[in-house]
Amino acid sequence: MNNLNTQNPSQLEYANKLIRITVLGGIRLDGLDRMRVTLKIQATEIESLAVRHNLDLYNDTQVEKLIRKTATKLEIGTSVIEASINELIEELEKYRLAELESKDESPKSKVLTEKEKNEALELLRTKDLLLRTNELIGKSGIIGEETNRLIMYLIFSSRKREQPLHIISLGSSGTGKTHLQESIGNLTR
Repeated sequence: MNNLNTQNPSQLEYANKLIRITVLGGIRLDGLDRMRVTLKIQATEIESLAVRHNLDLYNDTQVEKLIRKTATKLEIGTSVIEASINELIEELEKYRLAELESKDESPKSKVLTEKEKNEALELLRTKDLLLRTNELIGKSGIIGEETNRLIMYLIFSSRKREQPLHIISLGSSGTGKTHLQESIGNLTR
């Protein structure tokens, strides 16, 4: 019997006769070795009282603490809560695997049209290729950091080589290191 409602992937809901558990924020589909979730647990009879907890459902210690805390707060037996959480975990595992299978994780290659191929070849034959590349990076919305953005683009572009290059970004907090890396990374997909 499937007691997991997956209509809203950001708020999965499990329910049985005694307990209702909401998985706030849904679950991540990657990292099958863990199942970090934020749970809201309520007794079906007393909805105003709830236990909220953030934990890894694959961590026995965390789950045991949650069971004891929930049993005390909601005044429900630990065996009922443990059985409900175990069923929730089973249902979440099935859901996660089904979602992964339906998404077809194989990367899709973009097929260029003849016009796009010709434009790309023309760009590659340009005398000042690096200058033109840097201009195009700027036009994509990455403003400033002209030298850093070009270096990072070249390094990120080496990802498919036998020995790809690596980069470390150093700077004070809040200076845009992560933003620059993510923006350049989006250009090299």
